Amino acid sequence: MRVVITEGAKRDLIAIGEEIRREAPTRADPFVQALLDHCEQLAEQPRRYPLVPRYEDRGIRRCVHGNYLIFYRVHPERVDVIHVLHGARDYETLLFPDT
Repeated sequence: MRVVITEGAKRDLIAIGEEIRREAPTRADPFVQALLDHCEQLAEQPRRYPLVPRYEDRGIRRCVHGNYLIFYRVHPERVDVIHVLHGARDYETLLFPDT
């Protein structure tokens, strides 16, 4: 199974790197790489992590990496990483704007 990092997730990772770079420039790239590595590991056991509560019918799962949440959807041949967001953010309005 392959992992696809969507455009939204790419924008999230760039923003995360920029935010960390302001406080700790040398930490930004390794941290973003660790997030990407975690995303790639989803291919091994994509159903390991739970569906987002109250939105199970949308098929979006999430896993935790430090203070960040990786949101993804499992398809038969691939895993789409949809967003990577800080856990303190109101992710529901971003992931589920129509509710």
